[in-house]
Amino acid sequence: MTVLIAGAGIAGLTLGLSLHQVCIPFRIFEAVRDIKPLGVGINLQPHAVREFFELGLEDRLDQIGLRTEEVAYFSAHGQLIWREPRGALAGYNWPQYSLHRGGLQMLLYQTVLDRCGDVIATGQAVDHWRETAQGITISLTDRKTSAALGTVHGQVLVAADGINSTLRAGLYPDEGPAKWGGTMMWRGVTRGPRFLTGRSVTMTGRKDAKFVAYPIADDGDGSVINWIADLTMPPDYNWAKQDWNRAGVLADFLPTFQDWSFDWLDIPAIIQNAEQIYEYPMVDRDPLDRWTHGPMTLLGDAAHAMYPIGSNGASQAVLDARILAREFQDKGIGAGALAAYEADRRPKVNQLVLTNRGDGPDKILDIVHARAPNGFTDIDQIMSLSERQAFADGYKAVAGMDIDALNARAPLIAVAG
Repeated sequence: MTVLIAGAGIAGLTLGLSLHQVCIPFRIFEAVRDIKPLGVGINLQPHAVREFFELGLEDRLDQIGLRTEEVAYFSAHGQLIWREPRGALAGYNWPQYSLHRGGLQMLLYQTVLDRCGDVIATGQAVDHWRETAQGITISLTDRKTSAALGTVHGQVLVAADGINSTLRAGLYPDEGPAKWGGTMMWRGVTRGPRFLTGRSVTMTGRKDAKFVAYPIADDGDGSVINWIADLTMPPDYNWAKQDWNRAGVLADFLPTFQDWSFDWLDIPAIIQNAEQIYEYPMVDRDPLDRWTHGPMTLLGDAAHAMYPIGSNGASQAVLDARILAREFQDKGIGAGALAAYEADRRPKVNQLVLTNRGDGPDKILDIVHARAPNGFTDIDQIMSLSERQAFADGYKAVAGMDIDALNARAPLIAVAG
């Protein structure tokens, strides 16, 4: 009754730890031979942090990340639009974390090895599957050599193989590449001074020119600052088909932010002092009307890749994993569990994908810019406190982050103590 998992990213590894917690055997197959700490900064929201705490990872998260204290929105003139506390300071029973994506993946990877033993096969990509009378058979391939590596049998297959999922492409061969909405992101990490609370996540500007910054580690009296510069580009811009290792060129985006030097953050200095800069397209995928096909289902970015707005991509993958493990625990490893998982998760995250396409909570920046393109002296004259609060609360409701509801609900997975 083994669960087969394609992909050893955050989604697949969280599912593995959750299955181990409820005593369900599993195996993970990862196409990459050597798992390394790739990526840049991410935020884990309290609803996902709760799940990691319930997996016993609180101390380890504190070792690799910072507990976020606030989120703050500023105009392109550096003027404060909205700020609110985050995590425990907002009233959640769990914190929010800002941390390095690769650090989180390696934490989960090592925890799986420590707790579960030899359950991860690297250098083995799941390229095909077929339903059998006993469950499912997967075919494995070495993608570097194209050599066939044989087959493995299990009860179900969970495709957690990311935004460019091979298994999703097999189900939807006409879908094509991920969808680009016209925004390019230049991302980097800079060692610089602490700003605001030293634990603040900031969004500055508007949709066509936005700068996001937050610390992911302390650096003496300063911070290791993760930042993202967004620019809307012409429709014919060469976005390089998601070349995630494409080096960014300062001249392509720095001029837009050259004058964005404020008393709380010197944005051009942060950009120019980056250790390295990468250029990424902001892409997602259209919501699907079906994830589950026989004994196989999609999970994480393979199911619902979304724009990195609202800091929810990784958090939603964590919730996927926990709810799927819960359904296996409650209903057994089979069709009933897969159907219940999809019924719970797909409508919620499909709505979130579309909400993020509309700029999610960052829409507040666009509205303020439209009303006061040259800045303002009193934000309350531009957008009332109640309107600003409604933006924040509305997104929390869509993302499953309502404070009272999260604090009041029972654990997703009941484990005998």
